[in-house]
Amino acid sequence: MNEVSETSRDFSRRAMAYLRLFRVSNVFTAMADVLMGFLVAHQVLTPWQPLVCLLFASVCIYTAGMVLNDVYDIEIDRVERPERPLPAGDIPWSWARRLGFLLLGIGALAALASGAWTLASVEGWLAWRGGLIALLLVVSVLLYDGVLKKTSVAPLVMGGCRFFNVLLGMSFAVSAAPATALLGYESHQWMIAGGFGCYIAGVTWFARTEAKVSSRWQLGLGVVTMTVGLLMLAWFPALVSENQKPTLLQLPENIVFLLFMLLGVSIVYRCTVAVFDPVPQRVQMAVKNCLQSLIVLSAAVTACVADFT
Repeated sequence: MNEVSETSRDFSRRAMAYLRLFRVSNVFTAMADVLMGFLVAHQVLTPWQPLVCLLFASVCIYTAGMVLNDVYDIEIDRVERPERPLPAGDIPWSWARRLGFLLLGIGALAALASGAWTLASVEGWLAWRGGLIALLLVVSVLLYDGVLKKTSVAPLVMGGCRFFNVLLGMSFAVSAAPATALLGYESHQWMIAGGFGCYIAGVTWFARTEAKVSSRWQLGLGVVTMTVGLLMLAWFPALVSENQKPTLLQLPENIVFLLFMLLGVSIVYRCTVAVFDPVPQRVQMAVKNCLQSLIVLSAAVTACVADFT
């Protein structure tokens, strides 16, 4: 009986270590990106097979990014965060490294598999697009975690990760203007993906020194960049072609703009408070609010385009 109890405790301890390494609570924002992107492209959740592939791909690549983040930061974590799973010895560093790269590969293959449901006879379908976007996302993750995390361009790379993740959700689609649309994506789709990318770049700048008293100019730069991203999201209906607006937009353009402005005021207000009083507690609370708002922003875009009738 004691052996069974000990085995159960050991399993629970290891499971909790992996959950902490994967930062599971944050993975839902990546899934929200893909779900929102798919609905922007389709307005409905069918066909479900490529959607499942894209969601699985996003989860794998996002989780890989979390794992490799700790792999590359092992020496820093030994000093500053010794309770993390890798420095604490709960998960071997060499296995975590292999696991991270394995998840990247699985994610890229899952995205490529989403093209298996492509109708080759339909003009504008790009069967390889999911695989290409996933590859660009993988490269962005590796650049951020392994090379550029400590540099001044790191926020841009992190924004690129979110940008490609949104495009991944839109990858299984046909362009209404296949001859002119870049990679088959239409202007409003680029605007939405760019808006989320710009928003996350701003959040990353804002959070760069959240563990200590932050520089006001850096916080201000983060707020401005986030605001630009929010304005891009509010403006996307203006780029929808006139023949698509009756079927794509479920809300009037002025209502869409007002919706994002209201959400933006709530987000920017908390950040502005932290700019005037840049102590770690206020900055960290503002960053937490910004990240939690990602799912709300994805839901807002979804409400603008999804046909639930």
